[in-house]
Amino acid sequence: HVERFVSLSRKEVGAIAYSITPINFDGNLEADFFIDGDVMNNDSSYDEKFWDPVLEETGKNCSMVMAKTKKTEFLVSTSQTIAVEQGGKSLNLEASASQSPKKTSLKVQVPIREGEKTVLNKMAVVITSRDHNPEAMAADTEVLLHEASDLGYEKLKEEHLDAWKTKWDESDIVIDGDVSAQQGIRFNIFQLNQTYTGHDSRLNIGPKGFTGEKYGGSTYWDTEAYCLPFYLSSANESVPRNLLLYRYRQLDRAIENANKLGFKNGAALFPMVTMNGEECHNEWEITFEEIHRNGAIAYAIFNYIRHTGDDQYMIDYGLEVLIAISRFWAQRINYSEVRKKYVMLGVTGPNEYENNVNNNWYTNYLAVWTLDYTLENMDRWEAFNPNKLKLLLDKIQFDPDEETPLWKAIVSNMHLPDDTERGILLQQDNYLDKEQILAHQLPPEERPINQNWSWDRILRSCFIKQADVLQGIYFFEDRFNLDEIKRNFDFYEPRTVHESSLSPCVHVVLATKLGMKEKAYELYLRTSRLDLDDYNNEVHEGLHTTSMAGTWLSVVEGFGGMRVKNDRLHFNPVLPESWKSLQFKVHFRGRMIQVSVTQDELEIKAMDGQQFEYFKANEKLVAH
Repeated sequence: HVERFVSLSRKEVGAIAYSITPINFDGNLEADFFIDGDVMNNDSSYDEKFWDPVLEETGKNCSMVMAKTKKTEFLVSTSQTIAVEQGGKSLNLEASASQSPKKTSLKVQVPIREGEKTVLNKMAVVITSRDHNPEAMAADTEVLLHEASDLGYEKLKEEHLDAWKTKWDESDIVIDGDVSAQQGIRFNIFQLNQTYTGHDSRLNIGPKGFTGEKYGGSTYWDTEAYCLPFYLSSANESVPRNLLLYRYRQLDRAIENANKLGFKNGAALFPMVTMNGEECHNEWEITFEEIHRNGAIAYAIFNYIRHTGDDQYMIDYGLEVLIAISRFWAQRINYSEVRKKYVMLGVTGPNEYENNVNNNWYTNYLAVWTLDYTLENMDRWEAFNPNKLKLLLDKIQFDPDEETPLWKAIVSNMHLPDDTERGILLQQDNYLDKEQILAHQLPPEERPINQNWSWDRILRSCFIKQADVLQGIYFFEDRFNLDEIKRNFDFYEPRTVHESSLSPCVHVVLATKLGMKEKAYELYLRTSRLDLDDYNNEVHEGLHTTSMAGTWLSVVEGFGGMRVKNDRLHFNPVLPESWKSLQFKVHFRGRMIQVSVTQDELEIKAMDGQQFEYFKANEKLVAH
């Protein structure tokens, strides 16, 4: 029997316990505990290995390997110690140690007897030069390893379980009546909580978390658009705050990225893919054109503040980011003499099955909203704390009289494509020139199209990879009436092939609002069990960690109907027919509430026992 864990309470410690009980024999057990840094990554070119050796050491029942990455010389030290128990008592065995470049080994031989349990424990410590002085890493590794060893496997496990209990008490979702749905959401919550704890603002979330090598652990716009809401509701506000601070701390790199593309005067373009703030993506149609990522970061600031009420974040950090992003939009947008409107040319929207389009509605709308939101907050802080605002504007050399007139002109006169005949928002100019075919008309053998069609054919088609116009409607739902949302959903969802793992969740939230329970449930199962059932036959590349946050959105904002409006939580739940009940907790403005929903009743309970003000979503609501 093998049991292992990476400690949630001690971030640099992991442990494994091997329990062996011979059923019908006596004999000698030989175990080889090794650390192997001589590994090859799946995406290496020409069989190149990414680690250079630095140090190998062995001692009594312990060993260490230190290696560094090429070019960046990022140091990682991994150490291990082993212990053996038999019949509940520790054995005083000494391992046979050996070492070679990038590898150490500890071998033990243990006599074992029929019916008697032998337990071999391995404890490991992994530290990096991000958190430790490179000169002291060997010594630091030894200290941490001894601490873990002295504590022992069972105590380490107890600490770990206590930390997980706290996580589950805050973030669990309980679905009664649907085992498949329950398993799906819990699997996703587990992965999200073990991927990101929020204690370090230098860190972010990779699309595969730590479960696979694809995307190399880089950060994408997925974090702000899809992951932030989960951490806003399932943890105290320091966790989502650190996600935002990650971008703030890289603002200088975002300005540098924009400058390389010809943008001036403090304009910022946050990277599509990054480790340290520098752009790491190399496909022009995404790197230079999928610029809606800037808007997602601006929206995340808005989302954080409306949820937490942390207004101080705006003047301390948020407004500086918003101004830099707005400066980018003002330079990226140009005036069309033909249209007598402002336009944005040559972009790629969230639908990556169309590149280099003009006036993507989502990107244009997000840019206008960002400019307006930035102006609104400058006015607010001018009235509230003009001295603090002046310090910021002086720091970034911003003259409102010089720069904001253009912003206001763009806000009032931006081209936002639409089709009045159909009553829909137009994904981009000339979208209706495409041959209009619905996804269900595609032959099954041609799905997914990204594996069966040429890119030329995909780019000329009307098919949509993931929510685009509908992504904007999801963000700004209150600005559209129910008829407008329905017309756009009925038009775009049938043309969406959902070949991005991020696609179903947005559609679930809108479908539940429209009362389309069957469609919402179908898409929810697709997103919640994507990895459990390996729908796309790609789990070997790693799990879809950021889309797992979309599963949470599907449940809480979709079936739970949760919204934040006017500094209050609103609920308007719509449960699938098979669900007897749904229960979840939400952190909001420093408090935690529990929401319980059945087919007939909604109950909101403040976990601190104090009165909680709520929005009465329907006549069946009961509040405590």
